[in-house]
Amino acid sequence: MRQGIHPAYGPVVFRDRAADYAFLTHSTMASEKTIEWEDGNTYPVVDVEISNVSHPFYTGTARVLDTAGRVERFERRYGKKG
Repeated sequence: MRQGIHPAYGPVVFRDRAADYAFLTHSTMASEKTIEWEDGNTYPVVDVEISNVSHPFYTGTARVLDTAGRVERFERRYGKKG
């Protein structure tokens, strides 16, 4: 790899503010804010809007749309072109 063109890769804490959940991983993202982690070290922290803890798909609260019912209702209302 060429030197000096790649961003720094290191440990970063991602924090989901909505769910009060954080996890430590490696990333190239940078942040001015820091947080003291469970291991006693200080890491940069990146606040995110949504994560697997608060996303409806992962939490099982996603709503399934009844598209078949919508199509049938449209066809009843406006008739099938045939």
